[in-house]
Amino acid sequence: VSYYVGTLGTHTEIKKVAEEKVTLPCHHQLGLPEKDTLDIEWLLTDREGNQKVVITYSSHHVYNNLTEEQRGRVAFASNFLAGDASLQIEPLKPSDEGRYTCKVKNSGRYVWSYVILKVLVRPSKPKCELEGELTEGSDLTLQCESSSGTEPIVYSWQRVQEKAGEDERLPPKSKIDYNRPGRVLLQNLTMSSSGLYQCTAGNEAGKESCVVRVTVQYVQSVGMIAGAVTGMVAGALLIFLLVWLLIRRKDKKRYEEEERPNEIREDAEAPKARLVKPSSSSSGSRSSRSGSSSTRSTANSGSRSQRTPCTEAARRPGLGAHAYGPVGPEARGSEPKKASHATLTKAENTPSTIPSQSRAFQTV
Repeated sequence: VSYYVGTLGTHTEIKKVAEEKVTLPCHHQLGLPEKDTLDIEWLLTDREGNQKVVITYSSHHVYNNLTEEQRGRVAFASNFLAGDASLQIEPLKPSDEGRYTCKVKNSGRYVWSYVILKVLVRPSKPKCELEGELTEGSDLTLQCESSSGTEPIVYSWQRVQEKAGEDERLPPKSKIDYNRPGRVLLQNLTMSSSGLYQCTAGNEAGKESCVVRVTVQYVQSVGMIAGAVTGMVAGALLIFLLVWLLIRRKDKKRYEEEERPNEIREDAEAPKARLVKPSSSSSGSRSSRSGSSSTRSTANSGSRSQRTPCTEAARRPGLGAHAYGPVGPEARGSEPKKASHATLTKAENTPSTIPSQSRAFQTV
């Protein structure tokens, strides 16, 4: 808090952190002679130049709810009738920043007091980020920034001790970007550059910090990891291809088996008869059966052969008479006799003789 006295009254400058309580001083001796004519008024001129009434005392009444921004947060700090018209604000907000004027009037006399209030805002928690490759020999940028806070905000980077004896200073080849104080460049990373780094953002109101871990990797290890990943991917693709080929082959084989019975091949040979050796018991019966059937077939064929000429002879009387009539002169001059019906019937019913070939076939 700073004070100085001018021709128009006392000037005071106060800096306070937001969310705290502040008391703006205003003292006078005008209220002692005539209290009934005492008037007190506090005015605020904000950063945009707008002026508004904060609190007043007039005609034995206090009016302290004149603005929405300060409603319920402003009041007289002490006994204003006894000469202390100081103003109290709690909790403090950034919108309370500005120039305050205290006017006291009594019996035609005036006293002015001026207070410049500056509200400080603590930096918000910064965000730590990494830019670059975490490989040995490469460069890495550490970045830190707070989204809000009263300017100027000062940033600083340091290493965090995780083990006893570790150095808190940054690696030797580190550069600070003065155009952007929250940026630090770590050049030519080594394995010793790995660790925990902390950024601190601070101003007059306070400090906030964040941390980030840096893990430097060998270039060889990175290549091995990339090769392993590539090998795994190639192996998976190869297995997938083999499975696909096996499935296709199995489907093709099943399709061929289903289509094979339906094929008609013109050049295919007829199936050969299978020779079965009959047993002794069954062969005899089969031979007897085949012999009897052969006998019947032969007899039927013989009867048919004999029945055919007879029938033809019956149909042709002249031919029949010539074949069966007597030979001689009488026969030549006489008229051929007709065969009787009884003779033809007897000839048909007469069993024929089985030829020797049929008999031989039956024996075999």
